[in-house]
Amino acid sequence: MNPIVSILAEGVAPGLLVVGALLLLLPWINRESPWRAVPIVLVLALTARYLIWRATVTIPPASGPANFAVGWLFFAIECAAAIGSALSYITLAHTKNRSGEADANLGWLLSRKKVPLVDVFICTYNEERAILERTMLGALGMTYPNFRVWVLDDGRRPWLAALAAELKCHYLARPDNRHAKAGNINNALRHVCALDAPPDFISILDADFVPTSGFLLRSLALFREDDVGIVQTPQHFINPDPIQANLQASDAWPDEQRYFFDVLMPAKDAWGTAFCCGTSSVIRMRALVEVGGFATESVTEDYLLTLRMKRHGYRTVYLNERLSLGLAPEGIKEYVTQRSRWCLGFMQIMRGPDGPFRLGNGLGFVDRMSLMESFLYWTASYLFRVIGLVIPVLYLLFDIQAVNVETADGIAHFVPYYLAQIAVMAWLSGQRVLPVMVDVSQLLAAREVLTAVVVGLFRPRGQKFKVTAKGGDRSGMVIQWQMLIAFATLLGLTLLCIFVSFGGNGPLQDSSIVALYWSWYNIVILICAIVVCIERPRLRRNDRLRGASSVTITVGAERQVFQTTDVSLGGMRLLGTIAAPVGTEIGVEIGNAKLKGRIVRRSGNDFAVAVEDTIETRASMVPVVYSGGFGSAVSRIRSRHVAGRVLARVFR
Repeated sequence: MNPIVSILAEGVAPGLLVVGALLLLLPWINRESPWRAVPIVLVLALTARYLIWRATVTIPPASGPANFAVGWLFFAIECAAAIGSALSYITLAHTKNRSGEADANLGWLLSRKKVPLVDVFICTYNEERAILERTMLGALGMTYPNFRVWVLDDGRRPWLAALAAELKCHYLARPDNRHAKAGNINNALRHVCALDAPPDFISILDADFVPTSGFLLRSLALFREDDVGIVQTPQHFINPDPIQANLQASDAWPDEQRYFFDVLMPAKDAWGTAFCCGTSSVIRMRALVEVGGFATESVTEDYLLTLRMKRHGYRTVYLNERLSLGLAPEGIKEYVTQRSRWCLGFMQIMRGPDGPFRLGNGLGFVDRMSLMESFLYWTASYLFRVIGLVIPVLYLLFDIQAVNVETADGIAHFVPYYLAQIAVMAWLSGQRVLPVMVDVSQLLAAREVLTAVVVGLFRPRGQKFKVTAKGGDRSGMVIQWQMLIAFATLLGLTLLCIFVSFGGNGPLQDSSIVALYWSWYNIVILICAIVVCIERPRLRRNDRLRGASSVTITVGAERQVFQTTDVSLGGMRLLGTIAAPVGTEIGVEIGNAKLKGRIVRRSGNDFAVAVEDTIETRASMVPVVYSGGFGSAVSRIRSRHVAGRVLARVFR
């Protein structure tokens, strides 16, 4: 047998045994039961085994100062990242589903003599009319019996004031943009508190998030206990994020936020550490007044609000239901801006009086561990992704050996730990996480996130809130040259290392095998990152949401019922054939909406319908399209489809 094959077989065998045992075990465990902790304990045990081995066996001796220094630096970063990962797994040992509680409390809510008054705040700065109009229409169409809609315009735009008046929304603007979004909300709070009928609750909606008709009703049902200060609901998106779009994998890989909102937040809720995420939340007004409104010391004022409310005895709970739909960042620049702002705001919290290191600030042990888990995510995991690109280059070009290990021994310790993590995380997340794509997403934002870590920790004051731009013209190809050049340079350097070190015909040294395969993995990550930097045009005016719903089409005196395959505010695609030619004017009935439309395309098994482009038509379509019954996200990863889409994108 080839020596390399023999080494690999010897090292991989323990990992295959672990994965085999997990494949036999996991199908028999209910993910919602306490038994979900069993595979997590296995992962934690393998993590401890791996880290002990790394610390006691693989650190280069002090006789080689360069190897010793780089080896300890790399191990410290890897250890911090592994501890952060372990804290995440511990968090995932419990989960909570509050839908049953919401169902049970609806009777209590609706039987009250007077249901609470809710003021819905739509926060906006520079979003375009089409985005704001559908959010306003969605908010006005909610079925809750007692609410007001306020447009908080930090852009002071006359056309938006006119649109608010046309739609019968309240409109508020202020003379400056002091404290950005938090200042905008606080200005509105002062205004509504001074009214003859102040609200009992407020709800926050970002400008691009359209609530379903049941959003307020379902959320308010969880305020039965007086210590509930915030009800947070998940963010769902009608468009692919830039990684999905530019790798053409939106039909094979869920957006990055699905793991956070569908898996991690319910687990945090079970531990009592769920937090406000801004949009799509409802907040008790009394609690908000007690804490002095939204804090302005952090650009993530929502997370900080949860911590401040904890001081006053109020909880944040999480209702994992699709109750609003919005826009994911449409470009990679916006994606990176959003992540770096989240990181900056969190680091400002870590430095402030509500951080985990400040004693006597009302935080419990679990709260502090939750904050530490997030801190290690933003710091160690991103730093580990970057240094993971550098270590093989240092070894292959400069003979700096950060890990002193024999190949078989290294594989025997790393592979069981790594494969167990992949298998258990895939099971816990319902196939929502793909490690390669996680690494790509971290690499894309690594420079800006790590910069935000330094700025937030060492210069936390005076940092501006950077708005994530939504909408705009996306019809042309955009290349993020600065990012692309950086990734291409790292790719070229990695390829050079392989050519220089392995270009000959001699046998591979045992110590070089790990570096070789590590380099090939880095090449895959870098190629994906480069492709994402080449942003494809987005020509569709209205994003399509997939789903089946009955539609009645009227042509003359003839009525036929069809099923949708997807819908948008501009129309729908229907399964089946229709005798009328393209261009025929038709009647369309979907849900409670009766509209005028025309046939714009037809084929052998389906046809497309466009509806009238009027504000009245859009007002009828918003409750249908944003009902929660339609969506654009896939529910689980299809690995082979992801690979196929990425390969097609790379070589096209």
